[in-house]
Amino acid sequence: MRRKRVLPPTVLVLCTAALAGTAPAVASPLTATAAAPARTTATPAAPLRILLTNDDGYDAPGIRKAFERLTAAGYDVTIVAPLTNQSGTGTKMMSASTIAVKHPEPKVWAVDGTPGDSVLFGLSEVFQGHAPDLVVSGTNFGPNVAGLATHSGTVGGAVAALESGVPAIALSTGGMAVPDPAATVNAMGPTVDFAVKLIDRLRTRAKSGPLLPKGVGLNVNHPVVGADGKGTAAGVAATFQDPQAPLQPDFTDSGDGTWKVDVRFRPQPAAKGGDVEAVGANKIAVSSMNADWNTGPADFAVTAALIAGVRP
Repeated sequence: MRRKRVLPPTVLVLCTAALAGTAPAVASPLTATAAAPARTTATPAAPLRILLTNDDGYDAPGIRKAFERLTAAGYDVTIVAPLTNQSGTGTKMMSASTIAVKHPEPKVWAVDGTPGDSVLFGLSEVFQGHAPDLVVSGTNFGPNVAGLATHSGTVGGAVAALESGVPAIALSTGGMAVPDPAATVNAMGPTVDFAVKLIDRLRTRAKSGPLLPKGVGLNVNHPVVGADGKGTAAGVAATFQDPQAPLQPDFTDSGDGTWKVDVRFRPQPAAKGGDVEAVGANKIAVSSMNADWNTGPADFAVTAALIAGVRP
């Protein structure tokens, strides 16, 4: 999944001071006058319905913090997430197999499969016939920037939603440094607080329409700020997925026809304007993403030129 470097206007508008802490403008109610008689109170809008998933498992700290804060914000939240840790599974989905599904408590479903399996089970069975307004995946323990996003189960869960026509946001907490577990868990609070502001902003702008343009999702990476992780981010940046691939495989021949495989973390210099640079500056990175492999009109034109005149 390559992310385009040209961001949709929606993302550019969202990443403003409003997301850094100020609330979106709300029209003041009309004062009743002779010319404008008092009106009956309008019926409150129905709560936003959210399918909440992740790749760390249905009972991980990040998803539980997200469930608590999103519910407190007035959303109707249902967890449909993997039974066990599925980090690094990307967009993998089970096929020709049997999966176990548990329903350990109200509003919580645990699927013995990948994040993609969980989302698809949720859309097909839990939300059967009435798709949720939004799928939120996370918040993940650790970042999903650069090439990490390509392999991420958190992002994979969001992609499964986008493929099914449901708006999606992937949430992650952490930077490129080796994570401190306690600080990262603490930073999940500010991560989900920001997610609430972001979703509120999306709903305000969407009015009664879809929360995001068709096929477009958001990959949100929140830094760990301060030694305890409880600090406030320095701002919000509209970014693209840094093209670097920080995960490098290392193969060692065992001499018996088998090879030992290690994956080493080797970050490279951050691309200007990318998600790695933003998170490294203690900013919240918001990158647009889609569920296909299209790279945009410029690359399409290059490909067309390359094959011009070629015949079978």
